[in-house]
Amino acid sequence: MRENIAPAVMAEGLTKRFDARTAFADVTFSVDHGEVFGFLGPNGAGKTSTVRTLGTLLAPTAGTATVAGLELTPENGVEIRRRIAVMPESPGLYLRLSVAENLEFFAGLYELSEPRERIERALRAVNLLERADDPCRSLSKGLRQRVGLARALLSDPRVLFLDEPTSGLDPVASREVHDLIDALRKRGVTIFLTTHRLAEAERLCDRVAIMNTTLRMIGRPDELRERLFSKSLEVRTREPLAEPERVFTALPGVEGWQRAEDGAYLLAVSDAEAAAAGAARALVAAGADLLALSPSRHSLEDVYLQLIDTDVEAGAR
Repeated sequence: MRENIAPAVMAEGLTKRFDARTAFADVTFSVDHGEVFGFLGPNGAGKTSTVRTLGTLLAPTAGTATVAGLELTPENGVEIRRRIAVMPESPGLYLRLSVAENLEFFAGLYELSEPRERIERALRAVNLLERADDPCRSLSKGLRQRVGLARALLSDPRVLFLDEPTSGLDPVASREVHDLIDALRKRGVTIFLTTHRLAEAERLCDRVAIMNTTLRMIGRPDELRERLFSKSLEVRTREPLAEPERVFTALPGVEGWQRAEDGAYLLAVSDAEAAAAGAARALVAAGADLLALSPSRHSLEDVYLQLIDTDVEAGAR
């Protein structure tokens, strides 16, 4: 059987406890090759502990996992680390050294062959080749994050774990990191991304897992919205309807309606597309000036808040 038939990362019942405290429990998921997989959750939810466990830095208390085609066992730890890279929230650079000197040091630490070629390739990937001789202390936080990504790319990892890669970055620097992640996806790198930024996860991730010590839900953002929220249409008119009950109640596909605080009408529907055409005709027939009629779209933030209602870190004992 070919190695790439198996998922890039797979966990079954994975659990990690620290004495009486449970970092995460009974975690089961799989990540496909070339996928950007988002891992979302509040502080203390077990995201970083999961990454450290899959990255061989922590031994699981229970459960099994495979990473980059290898079982997560102490015997396979060295080989797994050769196939993956982990970029923590802080890239851990030596600020007195230049960009190139930092990468030369880590290439030697990893005992990588052809270090010069690897360093040039990694710097090109993050668009920093012209800054190779600049000391890291002279770089902005956004550029240091890019150097951290270059360091993670030195070993040509099959799986790249990114822990809050845009934490503390301004919008321009964050967008640059997003572009780099998109480029890595196109190269076929599997990316395991932990983030607190829900808009970032929605933009970048093929699928997301929402974590709060245990996994609450996994799927594509649009799938999660459909699972948690009923379909609805948002109707806006220039003036309030004189008899909204008469207009909306008899419409095919409309299961109910309510008036929102901002004056819009929200229609619960079984088929948004079919109901929209009927609603438009009924509103025109009722003499309403229709300003907008569109599906009411819930964000990934709505999904997150629906599932996460506990401050795990504050409640820890």
